[in-house]
Amino acid sequence: MIEWAVDGDTLHVTDADNAELAVTGDDLDVSSSDSDVSRPVDETVALTTDELRFPHAVVYAFSLGREEQYELDPSGEPLALSSGEYVVDIDTEIKAYLQFTGEATIEKTDDYEEVVVSFPDRTRVVLGVRCRHELPAGTITVPDSPSAIAEAITHMAASHKTTRPDRSYPTLRGHPSLIERGERLEIPDCIRADTPDHGIELILPPDYEALFVAAPLAYYLQATVRTTDAGSDSRPGADPDRPRLRLRDHGREEELSPMPALERDVERLLRKTFFLDCLARNAGPHGTTLSESSLLAALGLDASVLYHASPQDRLATYLDVPYAAIKHRLPEWHLSTYVSPTYDSVETLPFLLDRLSMIYTPQTSELEGQELVERSLEDFYRGNGGPAEFASGIQATPAIGSGRDSGRSRATTGQVASVDIVKPELRSGRTHGWLADGVPIDVFKSTPAAYHNRLEFLEQASDSTSICVVLNDPEMAGEHDDVAEIYRQRSEELTIDLTVTESLETAALARVLEDDNDFVHYIGHCETGGLCCPDGTLATSSLDRCNAQTFFLNACGSFYEGMNLIEKGSVAGAVTVTKVLNDHAVKVGSTFAKLLVHGFSIERAMVLARRRIMMGKDYAVVGDGTHSLTQAESRNPTTARLEELGEDGNDGQYLLSLDCYSTRVTGSYYFPHTETNDYAYLCGNESNFTLTEPELATMLAETEASVIYDGDIYWSKELSKRFDR
Repeated sequence: MIEWAVDGDTLHVTDADNAELAVTGDDLDVSSSDSDVSRPVDETVALTTDELRFPHAVVYAFSLGREEQYELDPSGEPLALSSGEYVVDIDTEIKAYLQFTGEATIEKTDDYEEVVVSFPDRTRVVLGVRCRHELPAGTITVPDSPSAIAEAITHMAASHKTTRPDRSYPTLRGHPSLIERGERLEIPDCIRADTPDHGIELILPPDYEALFVAAPLAYYLQATVRTTDAGSDSRPGADPDRPRLRLRDHGREEELSPMPALERDVERLLRKTFFLDCLARNAGPHGTTLSESSLLAALGLDASVLYHASPQDRLATYLDVPYAAIKHRLPEWHLSTYVSPTYDSVETLPFLLDRLSMIYTPQTSELEGQELVERSLEDFYRGNGGPAEFASGIQATPAIGSGRDSGRSRATTGQVASVDIVKPELRSGRTHGWLADGVPIDVFKSTPAAYHNRLEFLEQASDSTSICVVLNDPEMAGEHDDVAEIYRQRSEELTIDLTVTESLETAALARVLEDDNDFVHYIGHCETGGLCCPDGTLATSSLDRCNAQTFFLNACGSFYEGMNLIEKGSVAGAVTVTKVLNDHAVKVGSTFAKLLVHGFSIERAMVLARRRIMMGKDYAVVGDGTHSLTQAESRNPTTARLEELGEDGNDGQYLLSLDCYSTRVTGSYYFPHTETNDYAYLCGNESNFTLTEPELATMLAETEASVIYDGDIYWSKELSKRFDR
């Protein structure tokens, strides 16, 4: 769903995900348009002006008559287009295409903040826009039968928009159809018609464990899934019950390991295929200069041949590439979800496939002794290696006094709900979700309701982000003042409606949670009876419905109240699992607020925020932790790690490591803007640069990122002033 409005010389475009695109023009004239754009779009408008300004983005221009492609130089050189008919692809948060006839010049402003498209005279152009999120098309009904689930997984690939390596772009996969439980298998004709058959088959045992684990691989390969009891022929001498991957036209069959080793085989095959697709796609019309692309030549592979090959031929080539040959170049996988492999969980599969999550079977063990405390400290103090957000660098706020419960707590004299924390057996992945029994550390605890709730919010039209801050204890005004100021500052750049309230009684707090708010930040106390108010406690289970899309219950032991809000209608929220110290809560709350309104997902914002305190494991996320409240300027939120190089004659130089990724846009890339960089990098792979102090100041000023430096987290534009001498 796309909406647009004009304010003076600025066109504002918003989508159902609260993403915004502002296009400014001199003496801009805007009108509705029925004109076609030769690209998939949701809405078109006609613009008349001699100059258009877009937010910073990667830009390609395509000549419709000559079938030529041009790219705006990332280093800043203008792109001059001679007279002709063009489509200009502008990769903003809401996908934008400009179609026009004539001459044009495209360039970036000196500060890299904007892209400017200028024409010799006032020119009429058509702007096509497309929401990056898509709602699922149709619903598949499945009975409690592994063979029926296998067929449903086969039809998840109907949402793909291409069979080429471009499918590694998130916008070209689409949201799979929903799955609901029923008495018999029902697949709408339109879904059947859109499901490809590439001659790639995945044959699996007739059990839910294997089907769930293999679902992401089947979805990405667009494979036909069958169960071994459905009469699938196997090679002579092969184990008929063993999982296997078959390339029908090649007469090739690759045996896979049975469970639990199937998890490893699926992970390796999916990561390898996806990564090589990301490299091969650069031979197509949407390619860019990736730093990782040289690996294809080292492997003896031709990107153009791979790009134009059939899915079956391409996969056959990939299967011949040893995993060890590319293992060290693979980005760490963005998301792993641990799902109870039961019929009741089948409805969550389309949502996990939409995020291209790995799926694993959940396993836990008990935490021993002081292990929770020790893991918090270890997590905080860990120093080197790994992605930027997992480097140490984040300064602890020590507890007041000597004991872990010393200092002023957010607990009241009432009883705080206790949560039995367990230790999950985590596999590879940047972010981990949990759709199973238990409350593990280091994961977000989700439910099927969270994903369905998200769809409902996406279907609602909204032209702004509504935030309500509730202070229900005047002694906690420090956090209240900090976060309110953060939200006010962000409202200068995004359309945010901010409400700040204090000392709400139970009925008033219930209304806040039942009203349409995108984010509710509660600051106060929580007891076993609910959230504390001047006239008693509010049990969130008593609400008829929760219409707060996201929330932060920054109060002691708020886990169960947060889980109730998810079941009542919310998508995701931050909670605590035990008593927390007030000064810790202030630090976590203010950092979480800053990251959240700059486009970080709920889970990633909490991971970064809680590392500022020693007992970070006291905080957790419930619901769909991959959900984001607002957009980031660069679409993919960025974290940086900054280190001063003071040895070996490197005085005055700094090492800046950039880490740009999002669980929502797996397969995207980012382009670091330094004077010497000519490459884009796959999201999930770090880029490292050695910079002088003036170069560092410039880059920080031109980058939107959280920066881990000198034992704390800073915002890049604020930190740049320290080095701009």
